[in-house]
Amino acid sequence: MAEYKKHNIYLQEGNGATKARGTSVSFKENGAHVVIADVLDDLATSLAESIGGRFIHCDVSKEQDVESAINLALSWKGKLDIMLNNAGIGAIDGSITSLDMEHVKHLLSINLNGTIHGIKHAARAMVKGQKGGSIICTSSAAAIMGGLASHAYTMSKAAMDGLVRSAACELGVHLIRVNSISPHGVASDMLLSAFKRFEKVNITLEELKGHIGKRASLLQGKGASAEDVAHAALFLASDESSFITAHTFPIDGGYTSAVSHMSFIYKDPK
Repeated sequence: MAEYKKHNIYLQEGNGATKARGTSVSFKENGAHVVIADVLDDLATSLAESIGGRFIHCDVSKEQDVESAINLALSWKGKLDIMLNNAGIGAIDGSITSLDMEHVKHLLSINLNGTIHGIKHAARAMVKGQKGGSIICTSSAAAIMGGLASHAYTMSKAAMDGLVRSAACELGVHLIRVNSISPHGVASDMLLSAFKRFEKVNITLEELKGHIGKRASLLQGKGASAEDVAHAALFLASDESSFITAHTFPIDGGYTSAVSHMSFIYKDPK
């Protein structure tokens, strides 16, 4: 486990997805005081109460909501050390020739504008606190490799990664690190819903994970888990990543870096 300072103040936007719930619990287990900001009031309130954290209703497309979430963390413990911009919505399906631009605007208002709001107000708090900090954004392997998601979703995540790099350039002087994590094939509720819609099959999360391990990972038989995402976020929040900023961390079993279709070439000739 990465070295992790106790009593850090950690704010997470968006917690409804399977992979995000485990992240809040992992940070709590490692000594952080957790603030959850989400639109899923019942789910997030229950989780916050179970880990001794705080909850605030937050629609990240509304800048005032994000600012209020930051202010809750500051009023509760007086500082903000870690920010995870995790809120996002799924794909808008269809051809580039028939995209509904109103739907695109709605997706970008959450996936991209929400991230801008989060970095902006977390940075303000961290600069004022003069102790540095870690801002982590949940991107996607779709920003690295084409063909993994819809046009609008892919665009939102690619733009997010660009913002991460530019924000890191500005904020480094304050010892504020900005990075993103890019999961691929995590067996989440959102991915399960999409799989059922396109593949026309009724499967469980465990079955989906097995399917991913066979078709979308160099680590044959192993698919990504919510714990894998949580461990990456913990690392980027820890002192062991103190010299890492402006980077995107793929959590993809190597899928976006190499293909195994020609692995037969590595076999010794008989």
